[in-house]
Amino acid sequence: MKTKALFLSCAVALTVTGTTFAQTAAPKLEFPAPSPACTIKQHVGLTDIEIAYSRPGKKGRQVFGSVVPYDKVWRTGANNATKITFSTAVKLNGTDIPAGSYALYTIPGEKEWTIVINKGIDKSGTQYDEKEDVVRFTATPADFGTTIQTFTIEFSDVTDDSAIIDLLWEDTIVPIKVQVDLVSSLVPQIETVMASDSKNKPYYQAAQFYYNHGQDLKKASEWVDAAIKQREAHYIVYLKAEILAKLGDKEGAIAAAKRSSELAVQAKDTGYVKMNDDLISSLK
Repeated sequence: MKTKALFLSCAVALTVTGTTFAQTAAPKLEFPAPSPACTIKQHVGLTDIEIAYSRPGKKGRQVFGSVVPYDKVWRTGANNATKITFSTAVKLNGTDIPAGSYALYTIPGEKEWTIVINKGIDKSGTQYDEKEDVVRFTATPADFGTTIQTFTIEFSDVTDDSAIIDLLWEDTIVPIKVQVDLVSSLVPQIETVMASDSKNKPYYQAAQFYYNHGQDLKKASEWVDAAIKQREAHYIVYLKAEILAKLGDKEGAIAAAKRSSELAVQAKDTGYVKMNDDLISSLK
């Protein structure tokens, strides 16, 4: 009898333990976030820019002037404050910003927004402290022309030394211009490489950079000639035509443009044929 009772006791214990295990092992449910997190990255010149933010939705509501009140500090998204990181110093709408990570707050207005760069990156978005402001500057909102349902931050008009950070929601777009000092950092490096004994000098790239950024055109002309000696490609000869035109050598520019067109026809690149035609027309 004692053996039978012990068996029944063990069976009950196993049943209870099994039930408990089944309850604790239930799959964990994960629901979609109301304002999902997003991280965007952009390389501008030699600068890395990263923006981490949460994206609230319009959801049938009036946004600006209601969900996001005018003339009050906004975390520029949802949940935590938006975090923006620059690997080098930049300018935002002409205002100097040192390299580093910051919280991006805004104060929306009907005709003007205040952009706030703040040190409080580890705080909740609602824990804004004005004492931690690095700088403030203004930006002008515009009508986007269509309705954006989900708050969006994106990069546009990216060039070697600038880009636009666009804040978009509802029918509003707020552009913030980013400028990086590419010339002062890259020109010394170019000069060092081009003055070295390296056998693989970036002649075309160096000439193109100097032409595009208003640097020494005589050096650019020498470098593009060296690039052509290595490879007479239509796009390299076209750069030679552009450099000569800017140097005031119209005859040389026209001759180079005609040669570039001949090479472009061989390469079946009609775009460069038109570009050369346009250049020649502008010089006559």
